Amino acid sequence: MLKLHIHDETSRLRAVILGTAESCGSIPKLEDAYDPKSAQHIQAGTYPIEEDMVIEMEAVAAVFEKYDVEVFRPKVIQDYNQIFSRDIGFVIDNKFIKANILPDREREIEAIQHVINQIPATHIFRLPEDAHVEGGDVMPWGDYIFVGTYSGDDYADFITARTNKEAVQYLAALFPKKKVVSFELRKHNTDPKENALHLDCCFQPVGTDKAIIHKNGFLKEEEYEWLVNLFGKENVFEISKEEMYNMNSNVFSIAPDVVISEKNFTRLNTWLRSHDITVEEVPYAEIAKQEGLLRCSTLPLVRD
Repeated sequence: MLKLHIHDETSRLRAVILGTAESCGSIPKLEDAYDPKSAQHIQAGTYPIEEDMVIEMEAVAAVFEKYDVEVFRPKVIQDYNQIFSRDIGFVIDNKFIKANILPDREREIEAIQHVINQIPATHIFRLPEDAHVEGGDVMPWGDYIFVGTYSGDDYADFITARTNKEAVQYLAALFPKKKVVSFELRKHNTDPKENALHLDCCFQPVGTDKAIIHKNGFLKEEEYEWLVNLFGKENVFEISKEEMYNMNSNVFSIAPDVVISEKNFTRLNTWLRSHDITVEEVPYAEIAKQEGLLRCSTLPLVRD
């Protein structure tokens, strides 16, 4: 049986689900795009091809192998996008929470059933139907659980609104000893530079006390300020709108002093190294075209 343990975003990783780009299907029709960045690349004729994305994901798998991390992969479903495993579930403490994701993506959870079967049934939870959540919006950080949300009355009008207030309330009830802090995110159906699809698209902790953040991703300035104050201004790396668009906050920590990052994130990678963090650079710019990056395509199961 798998002994799940996830207390934060950066402790030494031991086991993870890494998505797969194999048989991810043809280029979607414009009306079927789940996010504005994918739509932009479909229109421009620059949508990523499977061959390139497979190469990118295998580069990440090789880094995991280097650090002796146990890697699980989804069973491949023909012509089905299974890259972003973070969306379909997440672990906090010793609990596996199945996400209520877009109905079109329901089969993705079936493809990791061989992993879920190794978790005691008493540790598996499914949110009620009215509670919408995706793993990219949920971040355990010690005594805290940070949750990206959108609670506007026009929630249903945004294809980019993925986590609602009912999910925040459910998590608060499921983890009564933790402080669940929610952040209203900026949503836009057509402009990816004005859209924070998930919390990890505009914020992520690194190391033991540092964070990457993009101010405009937050609808309420006081919520952004709260995060900056929590980490301390000197420990926060502010990314620009362009860097947010390229997914600079969506890196992935193997340990407090080891981060997997995209090789083109020059400014960020330099900053990480200046704080004694080893940066394992991988190519991931093609996958980034679907408004997701390294954190989105990984579902951590066990950390120290």
